[in-house]
Amino acid sequence: SEPQGETLSTNGDNMETCTLYSCELTIDTNTVNTQLKLSDNNRKVTRVEEDQSHPDHPDRFDYWPQLLCRTGLTGRCYWEVEWRGDVYVSVSYRGIRRKGDSCDCVFGWNDQSWSLSCSDEGYSVCHNKTVTRITLPSSSSSGRVAVYVDCPAGSLSFYRVSSDTLIHLHTFSTTFTEPLYPGFWSGSGSSVSLCPLQEGESPPGGEPSSLLTT
Repeated sequence: SEPQGETLSTNGDNMETCTLYSCELTIDTNTVNTQLKLSDNNRKVTRVEEDQSHPDHPDRFDYWPQLLCRTGLTGRCYWEVEWRGDVYVSVSYRGIRRKGDSCDCVFGWNDQSWSLSCSDEGYSVCHNKTVTRITLPSSSSSGRVAVYVDCPAGSLSFYRVSSDTLIHLHTFSTTFTEPLYPGFWSGSGSSVSLCPLQEGESPPGGEPSSLLTT
């Protein structure tokens, strides 16, 4: 994998490869914790103090401020998110535990999920309770990050998006045995938004065959 902090230009093969597989994600409203408020056509999620009136559902995270997207990824896929505050940008198997306050439910703290933590303290990644800090020359209380997953190759990469470049943060190399569902965790007063696809980034033929919609 690329070293931390390597900058990929939009003219480079790596970024072109990533954006070729851009996919449109949709939040699964049945998974959204009651501390999370949806807005902007259900593309933005904000952690709030007052409980939201989400109905009970077996798929809903009932304790942790988390949600999953509706789309299961089995091929290659790229997406970007805007974050503010303290958030986790994650992917998870569908079988992650939804009920209770144990670590089995938290993105990155079990063998079901992988996570990038974004905050003003910087970035870190976590899988199965193993945390890796990412050293970058600067940090911020908001920003944009990108995720590129190649399920058949067992590769999951996180990037910081800065202007027209991707700055590599971390790549997990593993064997994915099930479809991956993008998800988010949001800290107090924090928000995360799915970024719209830029013109020319949509895969040919509309929705790529690597997506499963449940």
